[in-house]
Amino acid sequence: MTQTTPKPKVLISDKMDPNAARIFTEMGCDVDVITGETPEQLIARIAEYDGLAIRSSTKVTKAILDAATNLKVIGRAGIGVDNVDIPYASGKGVVVMNTPFGNSITTAEHAIAMMFALARQIPEANAQTQAGTWPKNGFMGIEVTGKTLGLIGAGNIGSIVASRALGLKMKVVAFDPFLTPERAVEMGVEKADLDTLLAKADFITLHTPLTDQTRNILSAENIAKCKKGVRIINCARGGLIDEAALKAALDSGQVAGAALDVFETEPAKESPLFGTPNFICTPHLGASTTEAQVNVALQVAEQMADFLVTGGVTNALNMPSLSAEEAPKLKPYMALAEKLGKLVGQLAHDNLTKIAIEVEGAAAQLNQKPITAAVLAGLMSQYSQTVNMVNAPFLAKERGLDVREVRHDREGVYHTLVRVTVSTDQGERSIAGTLFGNGQPRLVEIFGIGIEADLDGDMLYIVNSDAPGFIGRIGTLLGENGINIGTFHLGRREAGGEAVLLLSLDNPVPQDVLKQACAIQGVRTVKALKFV
Repeated sequence: MTQTTPKPKVLISDKMDPNAARIFTEMGCDVDVITGETPEQLIARIAEYDGLAIRSSTKVTKAILDAATNLKVIGRAGIGVDNVDIPYASGKGVVVMNTPFGNSITTAEHAIAMMFALARQIPEANAQTQAGTWPKNGFMGIEVTGKTLGLIGAGNIGSIVASRALGLKMKVVAFDPFLTPERAVEMGVEKADLDTLLAKADFITLHTPLTDQTRNILSAENIAKCKKGVRIINCARGGLIDEAALKAALDSGQVAGAALDVFETEPAKESPLFGTPNFICTPHLGASTTEAQVNVALQVAEQMADFLVTGGVTNALNMPSLSAEEAPKLKPYMALAEKLGKLVGQLAHDNLTKIAIEVEGAAAQLNQKPITAAVLAGLMSQYSQTVNMVNAPFLAKERGLDVREVRHDREGVYHTLVRVTVSTDQGERSIAGTLFGNGQPRLVEIFGIGIEADLDGDMLYIVNSDAPGFIGRIGTLLGENGINIGTFHLGRREAGGEAVLLLSLDNPVPQDVLKQACAIQGVRTVKALKFV
């Protein structure tokens, strides 16, 4: 009787569009929608799930990740992942995804709306009008036409804001360390350093993640560098602005108005900014449109189901992206890469300091990042029993391993080749492998010696002096100890020189047999290998 593979199981723990659950089901997952649980309830439940779909309410802490023994992927319906401990998730081998594009237009439009509200003092005028005072002479706004918008962060949302501002006949100055001059020209903006932007801008809007480098990027010192009467909008992340400094600048008139959709502490039940003249705020509504909430829910469901069912990786924050189209092509290469990583990890005994992963021929036309991650997963499996492609790069970094990628467009003896070279205390050690026509991984070189071998199951690796009778002595030793040889692979540098022997075996080699093999005349190295 054939056994069917169980469907991946997903938990949706925050409220989101019901079509998300439908997509999970249609793409081959079992899904439960259980929202509003306490952390303790989620900890008690999470072990049975392969995927966790969240918005902003669920906080994925170390305690939850420790309990999530089967978890493979976390999907955030939205862009911000402040509520997920990404480094700890990575260490646990859990992919963390977000949906950076599903609410981009909505957030950008909210920033533009806040800019207009500041320019024309709409909230205050509305409140006084509805109070019956008819304050027609009490408000004097400014036009945005011809004004300079300072854009801090020119990524996806920032570029949309720039496009809308240019349509309003504004000038746009952008500060973003990752913005290339070519991209700035394409966007129609002036690329500038932060100090230049602060000095030029009539309005400043922020569209950058919250990192150690961007925290309080609008500090008291930087606000003082701004043009007097600047207006500031933040629909990105709380913590980008020093809120106490902003309050002081509003009181002094250095800042003519500020509009915040986000706060350093949320929910913002109290703030020194509340009640300040020329300050307006909204309760983190940047992504709160019907269209955006539908988009991010559908997108996160599609991404997570794609990963759990086909292996496709989209918008992951802690591993290389791998599209559903790429996954089938890369799968045999990743199997080869992992085997090569395991081999070099078992053979290179000395302290590893550097590793280079080279691809050649057909392999050079593919996305190299998953191949590199697979090599590292194989290598780091010698040091951890819970390693995978997600946490392997982090484990390698923790050990101080310098990882380098090399791509060669040339095609050599083999139509495709993956080479792994490690630097050790004893010098460099290199191995290489290819794929045969049926997609099967095959070792073709080991430490400079050509040898073709499958890497599978229990194996025995021997380095010896090339001399008559040696193979017979090894075969006799194994036979006398009841160890059957499956396949036999030989390679040598030159006749009578150093030779390599790789044997696939039906059983592991006991330690006492390894010691006897070491004692055979001409043997230099003996190592039992295992590939599972």
